[in-house]
Amino acid sequence: MLVAVELPDSTDLFQEMFQEMIQLCYSANSNIINTFIQKRKSPDPSTMVGSGKVEELREIVVDEKIDLVIFMNNLRPSQQTNLSEALKVRVIDRQALILDIFAQRARTREGKMQVELALLNYLLPRLKGLGPVLSKLGGGIGTRGPGETMLETDRRHVKRRIHSLKKDLDKHRAHREVIRKSRHNKGFLMASIVGYTNAGKSTILNNMANQSVDVGDKLFATLDPTSGKLYLGEGVEIVVVDTVGFIRHLPHQLAAAFKATLEEVREADIIIRVLDVSHHRWSEHNEVTEQVLEEMACDNKPTLLLLNKTDLLSDKHISEIRESLPDGIPISALKRNGLDRMANELLSVSKEYYPDFIKRFRKEDGYKWYREYISKDDPQTK
Repeated sequence: MLVAVELPDSTDLFQEMFQEMIQLCYSANSNIINTFIQKRKSPDPSTMVGSGKVEELREIVVDEKIDLVIFMNNLRPSQQTNLSEALKVRVIDRQALILDIFAQRARTREGKMQVELALLNYLLPRLKGLGPVLSKLGGGIGTRGPGETMLETDRRHVKRRIHSLKKDLDKHRAHREVIRKSRHNKGFLMASIVGYTNAGKSTILNNMANQSVDVGDKLFATLDPTSGKLYLGEGVEIVVVDTVGFIRHLPHQLAAAFKATLEEVREADIIIRVLDVSHHRWSEHNEVTEQVLEEMACDNKPTLLLLNKTDLLSDKHISEIRESLPDGIPISALKRNGLDRMANELLSVSKEYYPDFIKRFRKEDGYKWYREYISKDDPQTK
């Protein structure tokens, strides 16, 4: 069951956040049996919804045999404990749901360690309240990651594990720094593809560099950074990195733990921003992306703005959007429309901002640029 509390400061974005929460549940393979929405002037300090609504929720849980209650609002540890005890089922919030999605999608050893670190930091203040409820779990949403062993340990053991994970991740970060310096020494520029989750970033990388990154109409379909090497012509070589998507109010545990992905953005020479203009909230998604880049001190980097999924819009609609974003390049990553123009713009930006970095191209085995592959299916190049 999905529960959402509408507060005065969230009225404008409530419906958008609620629909996004439904998408998050879908992405976590959760089946929503019922939804429960309440309007309040302020959250109840003990249970978020108040004692009367807790009784209503309890009746729904019993009648419909619900085994998991997900709150759209972030819960304090005490609120989560009180709700779990009152409803006699697992209760998680938006943070835990996003953590679960990340746990499902992590594939690399480093990614799994980052998920575990984020889960431990999230669960540490909740061990006392969640222990009795979670001790019998065999899996499920909000419980993936380190597993039952972590749930049965005391705070001291958890803190030791957190310390160990941080040391291991520091070693991985040092290794990535060596790789980045090696790329620069070999004459490769670096570009990071960033944008709101589900904007089409992985599809762009797949079609640009002939990669096979998993794509899907789900939030956070891609988690671990994936890169492809491209030759743009005129001696310009570039490594393009696909990163995890941004989302409004990303849990700070994830923002802190997933420095691997964020560092790829910080270390990039060029930022490729992808915006899904077919979404009715594209303007707000654009603001979220700009805010995240500003917080990461990446807002002054050379940037290419791609207006993706234009195949779903009329020419009139596209023209209206371009009036607001005149520097945007209309593309359709799925249909490969506009990708050749994007490649030309990427070449121009590289030459303008990094003229001393350009080196003569040396062809290597297994190293291909798929401009012809893009152009032959691109109506804008015919």
